[in-house]
Amino acid sequence: MNPDLKKRIYQAQCIGNVEPIEYMIPYPSTRSLIEGQNIKFAEQVIFEKSSITNLNFYELVQQTAHWLDSIGLKPKERIILSELEFPQTEVLLFGIWHLGAIAVIPANESLDSVKTICETNLMVKKGSDLFEAIKDYPTSFNPKYKPLLDDEALVTFEKGVGIRLSHYNLLVNTNSVQKAIDLRSRTRFSCDLKPKSSAWAVLKAILPIYCGCIYDEENPEIRISDSNGDFILRNDLENLSEFGENELAICPENAAILIKGRKPLHLTELHVKEKGLEIHGHSVMMGYLDDELNEKRFYDHALHLNI
Repeated sequence: MNPDLKKRIYQAQCIGNVEPIEYMIPYPSTRSLIEGQNIKFAEQVIFEKSSITNLNFYELVQQTAHWLDSIGLKPKERIILSELEFPQTEVLLFGIWHLGAIAVIPANESLDSVKTICETNLMVKKGSDLFEAIKDYPTSFNPKYKPLLDDEALVTFEKGVGIRLSHYNLLVNTNSVQKAIDLRSRTRFSCDLKPKSSAWAVLKAILPIYCGCIYDEENPEIRISDSNGDFILRNDLENLSEFGENELAICPENAAILIKGRKPLHLTELHVKEKGLEIHGHSVMMGYLDDELNEKRFYDHALHLNI
């Protein structure tokens, strides 16, 4: 990526005079998120049905990192995700980050195409039993590389083109969603998204752990869903003016969520233009994998999306 384009992307990630590095989030990376939760809350149950505690989750993540290392995944390399039994994909995602690697969500794109674009042949096959694969590995893993906030964490193809998201993008968007829906520690929470989008990564994988919630699909106090929930997810950005107060707009170019109701999330600034949206803020992606598309979308200190 040329320096001028990189500068334009960074300018779009600023909001007013506040640069991304100036907003302090509690954790230096997604990997550190679980470490932090285990300092005080190791014995708290975070998955109700399977009775998995913070400590159990952290140990599963470290076993997963060992297993990923054994199949040849290296720090800063990409690996393709598939849907596994809940919460195995969520554990896998954090295991990838614990190793210092990058997760790829192929969504509905062909695997051959995704492998070529992302320059990887590594993938976890759909329906694999992760817990069976990792059971004999140690529950402690000391990573050779600890990812930084501005390192790539996730690539998603849900829009048909690779969207690159950093650890900071994901964490700051999670933080902003927490503020928007007022999700508090020990709240019983559920989300019915499948692992096919960055919204799944933010809302189902990161958010419950970040907030210290209890993931409970049977008796949730707050449910996020694309059809029937306390907060409803919508993809139709062309209808933003019609959104209700309990509706969340999905926009992977803004990490995951763009607005709640008609109000942009914390640290996101949005202007509706005649032909699309002008977005500024800390959740704005690292860019597309396609630099020709980046050239068209990043200008005038903003990310411009057609709707």
